[in-house]
Formats: sequence, structure tokens, C-alpha cells
Amino acid sequence: MIAVKDLTFSYGKDKQALHGLHFTVEDGEIFGFLGPNGSGKSTTQKILTGILRGYGGTVSLFGQDVSAARGQEFFQKTGVLFEFPYLYANLSAVDNLNYFASFYPKEQRRDVGELLDMLELKPGFLKKPVSTYSKGMRQRVSMARALVSNPRLLFLDEPTSGLDPSGAVLFRKIIAQERKKGTTVFITTHNMMDADLLCDRVAFISNGNLAALDTPRRLKEKNSSHRVVIDYLYQGQRKTKTLEARSLEAGLPFAHDEIISIHSQEPTLEDIFIQYTGRGLS
Repeated sequence: MIAVKDLTFSYGKDKQALHGLHFTVEDGEIFGFLGPNGSGKSTTQKILTGILRGYGGTVSLFGQDVSAARGQEFFQKTGVLFEFPYLYANLSAVDNLNYFASFYPKEQRRDVGELLDMLELKPGFLKKPVSTYSKGMRQRVSMARALVSNPRLLFLDEPTSGLDPSGAVLFRKIIAQERKKGTTVFITTHNMMDADLLCDRVAFISNGNLAALDTPRRLKEKNSSHRVVIDYLYQGQRKTKTLEARSLEAGLPFAHDEIISIHSQEPTLEDIFIQYTGRGLS
């Protein structure tokens, strides 16, 4: 679906943003592109979506070189959720979506009302100007805008930004549903919960270089201390032991009356990112 080879980009002399990135994204995969602000995440996505030109290396979508893509048919296969909502503030959610849907073939469009219902936009705001919406409401309309064309490839830049916890859960559910339909999803984010819960694979980018690329589970396993912390009761007292995970194969090597909890000490994705790059994600 996406193939990137030796990708470089510079904003000017001594301002090189990308240093020879190389990765692929498979059909139907949710691929996370993770890094701190200024790391090259958004630059890469802008190149993939055809917004930025003048890059080095090769980038192809649907087996076609992006630099040679000019026709509407190519870009009509993609949907984009930008980090900052790109909507007409004086128009309502319904009018915004009807306008953006008009750029796509009729048989490709999704029903605007059904989309807004799925995204749980409050009915009382459907026909009010977007300028009256909260940030979270605008994010819901922006997601509907990205989905209205029923895209084969979906680019999401910080998709849960500005959402409350229930809104973030809803967005993750919708993204997972899109993947079930066969949609390929490319997510740029520094939200580790989104990445861990959604992504089949993640790439860590720092200072325009890829620091790691693997599944979240394998990254955590490879960088784990392989220890577990056990809380237990013995003779009326609560105690804690830290053990090598392998030592449990022969059973618990200590006297106990009741096991309260067992926790692995594997690192979080953010721990791993800092380990690979020396930088935090915010």
C-alpha cells in the first residue's frame, strides 16, 4: 500500500528534516508513526499525501509514485484527518460534509447523517455553524470529513487530540472498524495509548531518522527486564517479591498463603522511545 525508500527532505540550507527514511505499510494495516514535536512526523505525512513536493528518494501509494500522481482518481482513494480541523467555520457540520463529499464520485460517498450519528455529534449542533463547536466537536466533524469518501487509505494526524476519554474510545473503535473493512490506516501521533491499542506496527522517528520499527508487543518484549513483581500474603502480613519471570516455571519459590497480584515489569512504549532516542514524546 505504501512504500518509502531513502526519503529525504529539507526546508532549506542546514534544515534537513528527513534523513533517508525506509519503510513499508501493508494493505489493511494500522501503522503508527510516533515521535516528539519537530521529529519529522508531519513532514512525512505531508509528503505521503502529496502536499509537500521536492523530496528525495521514492514514495509510492497503491503501487504508483506519488511525485507522478496528478489525477483526481489517485487522491480520491485517500482520506486525511489533519491535526488542526480544516473546516469552514461559517458552515454547519452537514454543509461542510456535503461540500467536501461533492469532490468524490456519488457511488463512493458515505451518508453524511449516518457518519455524524456514528461520531455522536450532538443533534442540536448539526446545522449550527462550526464556529460554535468545541474543539472535540470539530474533531468529530473532521473525522467525518476524512471518512466521507470511503477511502482505501486513511491518514490520521493526532486523531484523538482535543477529545475527552469517551471520545477517544469512540475514535479508536471507529479506526478499528475501518481496518476490518480493509482500509489501511497511517497514524502520526505522540499518544502512546492510541499506538499501543490500535497499531499493528509502530515506527519511532527522532530528528528525521527511524530509531525502531516493530510491533508494540515485540518492542516491549525485546526491551523488557523479564521480571515480575508479586504481592502476596503470608502469616497475616502483606509482602512483595521481584523475581525473574523464568523462575516461575518451577512454581513460586517462596512460602505464601495468598497471591494478591502479579505484574510484569515490561516497559511502556514511551519508555522504549526514550531508550532508543533519548527524547520524550511531548
